[in-house]
Amino acid sequence: MTINDGWLRDLNVELRRRGVPSGTADHVVAEAAVHLRDSGEPPMAAFGPAAAYAAVVSDSVGAAYQRARRPPPGPVRLRARDIGKRYRRHVVLDGVDLTVHAGQVAAVIGANGCGKSTFLRICAGLISPDSGTVQIDGTVGYCPQDGGTIDFLRPEEHFVLVGGGHDWSRERSRATGRAAAATLDWDASAPVLSRHLSGGTRQKLNLVMAGLGEPDVLLLDEPYQGFDRGTYVDFWQQVWRWRDNGRAVVVVTHMLNQLDLVDVVLDLTDASGGRR
Repeated sequence: MTINDGWLRDLNVELRRRGVPSGTADHVVAEAAVHLRDSGEPPMAAFGPAAAYAAVVSDSVGAAYQRARRPPPGPVRLRARDIGKRYRRHVVLDGVDLTVHAGQVAAVIGANGCGKSTFLRICAGLISPDSGTVQIDGTVGYCPQDGGTIDFLRPEEHFVLVGGGHDWSRERSRATGRAAAATLDWDASAPVLSRHLSGGTRQKLNLVMAGLGEPDVLLLDEPYQGFDRGTYVDFWQQVWRWRDNGRAVVVVTHMLNQLDLVDVVLDLTDASGGRR
């Protein structure tokens, strides 16, 4: 048994001892395992003691989610039908359908290379499908898996750039961006160029920009890659706030199970298109 395996086992035990629902506990352990694998960090450096991290999750996720009063879903905000995409002879997507209503969270899951990011980029209008249609009712916010930031701009300058598209003043753009960053435990007022930000902080910047202007549909492509300890907890709380405020949220994630954290799961493992 490796150090990671032992820590993940202890985390799972502690989560269940604290009464975290099994689906939520499985999700937390799966996400922690992915972070440890991708970052190469030892678990104590990434998350701290398993018992302490389980306490954070129990207090911030389990109880908050169970207490949340979920309004009924609203109208359809995103409908993707029979989406197909190929690159030369390689079929990436074939017959993929997804419907997401206002007030719902959808998870797009599947193995690496199965077309999750391609599907989200099609929904965002960044690339065209070879077949099928995407209909979106309302405005869209998009958080890419990587990129998305401008190296020579500071975070607040990114907020001003995005806010300008909503006819906001510089002051409103900065204030709104800083407030959104604070929900991710990040002080965005520091005068540092984005090229000097860590990978996790750049993803926080992308996530904040995606949410500026309160879009009706949020498309998030593994937005928490590189997040530090506890930040992914803040991320899910923000997702639930968006959902409870009537947004439609689509998250590309490594989640392995159909969890009670989300309302819709689209599994692209076989690239044949999961169904609602």
